[in-house]
Amino acid sequence: MKRPTILVLGAGYGGLSTVVNLQKSLGANAANIVLINKNDYHYESTWLHEASAGTLSPEQVRYDIKDVIATHVDFVQATVEAIDVKGKVVTTNVGTHTYDYLVISLGFEGETFGIPGLDKHALSIANVKAARHIREHIEYQFATWSLDTEKDDSRLTIIVGGAGFTGIEFLGELGNRVPELCKEYDVPYDKVRVLCVEAAPMVLPGFDDDLVKYAVSQLESKGIEFSIGTPVVEATEEGVKIKTGDDEFEFIKAGTVVWAAGVRGNRLIEETGIENMRARVKVDKDLRAPGYSDVFIVGDCALMINEEINRPYPPTAQIAMQQGDMCANNIIALLKGQPTEDFTPDIKGAICSLGSDDAIGVAFGKKLTGKKASFMKKVVDNRSLFLIGGVGLTLKKGKFNLL
Repeated sequence: MKRPTILVLGAGYGGLSTVVNLQKSLGANAANIVLINKNDYHYESTWLHEASAGTLSPEQVRYDIKDVIATHVDFVQATVEAIDVKGKVVTTNVGTHTYDYLVISLGFEGETFGIPGLDKHALSIANVKAARHIREHIEYQFATWSLDTEKDDSRLTIIVGGAGFTGIEFLGELGNRVPELCKEYDVPYDKVRVLCVEAAPMVLPGFDDDLVKYAVSQLESKGIEFSIGTPVVEATEEGVKIKTGDDEFEFIKAGTVVWAAGVRGNRLIEETGIENMRARVKVDKDLRAPGYSDVFIVGDCALMINEEINRPYPPTAQIAMQQGDMCANNIIALLKGQPTEDFTPDIKGAICSLGSDDAIGVAFGKKLTGKKASFMKKVVDNRSLFLIGGVGLTLKKGKFNLL
């Protein structure tokens, strides 16, 4: 009898978790497991803010996919170009693949909300290469300011668009990194300006007010400024234009603009014919795409509603890994002719770092700040490595400067 083919697109948290759980539960002859990913490595997207600021090496953020997948899993390094869910064919830049079961885990893309110039003049914390670019760009601004006899101080202005999770964590790393850059390049600290611009009227929506106040206070103590309720309306080569009132605008010159104000699913989703919102699919409770019994969607491309508050669950690594686990279980159930199970996220907490030695968050129902929260953040980071690659990967890539 022909072995079924399980095709997994993307080796992010959701896709890699699916494969790892499939290979643990299925024997080498039970199914053909094929994993397609653009790169031959997985990167910890929740660490990209550190690599972008320069507080963590880009190499530390990633690890080889073949180090964590079994020999009976077929890994294909390729870029997915089209997904035909009716014909059950996936086209890549190196060939086509058919499937019996498809798992779409293609990750996120930055959302510019149609703001003119953002796609050309703002940097985005999108992947390892982008993080390396941001780090090198910031260092270049400091180096060239030191060499420039006219000393254009706007080179040392860093604007971060967005006061959500990614933006705040990046600001926390900058708070630690900027003094180091000043010392390295002989730049007076008071010449540097780091400004966070947020269109919404709040910082870190969804977090407890006391924790938010703590976070803002800690970042401001490191010289970081906040401009809340002031949307960016345009980005240019020289900086950004923000709206400060009904008919009032301000242009801020800046050598670096980093956009961290929203994500969307992969654009290929919009071409599949599956109903979606900003390339995110409101999946059925068992993680299948509505109307397609053989297509599962996990991670950033999946949209699930928290019925208690009638809002979508955030696209976090924690949820993506849990989805990968359940997705694998449900595919195995279908192979055995058994019913699938509904997915319910088990939210163990949320920790937002404010640099290597500070953080805020909630874990096991308790509010945490400072070093305790920072310790818990690193424990969470190490746990994600352990769940994928065991002790070996954790020892190789883990964070052990816990205090």
